[in-house]
Amino acid sequence: MAASTPCTALIVIDMLNTYAHEDAEALVPSVREALHGVTALLKHARAGDSAVIYVNDNFGEWRSHHGEILRAALDGCHSDLVEPVAPDENSLFVVKARHSIFYETPLAYLLGQLGTERLVLCGQVTEQCVMYSALDAHIRHFDVVVAADAVAHIDADLAEAALRMMRCNMSAEICAVRDVTFDGVNKVGEGVARG
Repeated sequence: MAASTPCTALIVIDMLNTYAHEDAEALVPSVREALHGVTALLKHARAGDSAVIYVNDNFGEWRSHHGEILRAALDGCHSDLVEPVAPDENSLFVVKARHSIFYETPLAYLLGQLGTERLVLCGQVTEQCVMYSALDAHIRHFDVVVAADAVAHIDADLAEAALRMMRCNMSAEICAVRDVTFDGVNKVGEGVARG
């Protein structure tokens, strides 16, 4: 890894979803479109030295842990949207209860322990959890990248506005999955860097 490359973590937001909520019908088509981008990011983050951290809603079940959340999502009506992005044995997991990945979670501490300076955000929902998480990352002085083709929305107009806000107000880099880089890896479409 080059000395000038900041330590990067891929944050997968709320992709372990049961899709048993009132917005699911509007959300599912967008998740289908974003799924290829999320899986590409996972593959390339895992190929390098980047941490992969799932930050997922607990569905209001305060006794739940990551295994139960994953099982509920896989048992849900859209397991085909969960299986390709399921955590592997090296993935880290943080449970959240509100929109932001940072609100009342140990994520900031975990990122500090990992020496993380740069976050690549993907997942759902662009105009809600992704946007609020980007704001909270920005105010904590992380460099933020949002892969626009690896985030899913409920409302397309609000999602476009959210991406503009993240770029303009939160200094986020909004780019395509193919332009994302990870530690020890070239752009997603270019494979592993050689030393």
